[in-house]
Amino acid sequence: MRRDTFLKALAATAAAAAWPHTAQAAAPLKMMIPANPGGGWDTTGRALGKAMLDAGLVPSVAYDNKGGAAGALGLAQFVNANKGDANALMVMGAVMLGGIITSKAPVNQLANCTPIARLTSEYNVFVLPANSPFKSMKEVVEQLKKDPGSVKWGGGSRGSTEHIAAAMLAREVGVDAARINYVPFRGGGEATAAILGGNVTVGGSGFSEFAQYIETGKMKPIGVTSPKRLNGALSKDIPTLKELGFNVEIGNWRGVYGAPGLTAAQRKALTDLVLATVTTKAWQESIGKNDWTTSVLTGPEFDEFVDREFAGLRAVMVKSGMI
Repeated sequence: MRRDTFLKALAATAAAAAWPHTAQAAAPLKMMIPANPGGGWDTTGRALGKAMLDAGLVPSVAYDNKGGAAGALGLAQFVNANKGDANALMVMGAVMLGGIITSKAPVNQLANCTPIARLTSEYNVFVLPANSPFKSMKEVVEQLKKDPGSVKWGGGSRGSTEHIAAAMLAREVGVDAARINYVPFRGGGEATAAILGGNVTVGGSGFSEFAQYIETGKMKPIGVTSPKRLNGALSKDIPTLKELGFNVEIGNWRGVYGAPGLTAAQRKALTDLVLATVTTKAWQESIGKNDWTTSVLTGPEFDEFVDREFAGLRAVMVKSGMI
């Protein structure tokens, strides 16, 4: 038996045991993507849904994009519309945690949802539009030191990892993080358009979101927030901020949560479905195509990881002057 056929059969068998046939017959899987089309959450959610469909793990997937406020708008809709619904998943990650921290909301609605799994991790890359007058991160930093407001940083919502990275970089070079000119966007598509149009000075996001524009020369990568250089054919030549002399390192990760009020059995069924999905050929192809790093984590370990991430991000944001 071919390996891809075997993996598909294995995934389908695992899901069949975990995913109730009554749920399959009753409704499609609902995938909340709390961002506009074109960004990392959108790519992740649709890749996950496609892998489930290709492997026959679910009968259909209905996607719902609701961008804004670092995912808070989509989160609120997910909480209000899906209580107790074992057929619903929401894409989330480090950006959502950062947004919750910066919003200072009296209630953390994510705490009401059901943790399912961390899926991937990646680091942020900063890019310049092809026609930028700047050629390197060092040139951008020199301008930042002269006139912080003249450098427009474009990326995800306030509190996103690229926003935090920009604030960390400012602090590193003696600039008040409160003075950086950060322009948030509701989705990766909007941010990409702003970068390509020269409406921001520097853009930041996961490498996968910019890869095609880097390959065609429409964007010039000038730094990555990883501890060492990335390994991809396109990404291996991008210098880390650390090797450029800036002590800035921050990672991004993405995962999925279930609806509020799920039983232990329902949580296990959703977790088993996701674990079966990440073994499929389609998902593995998405990992390679997007230069993601597999970092699957479930159960109590995922719960504890999210708690640590909240504390760690808050500490970094306080130290960098963001809050």
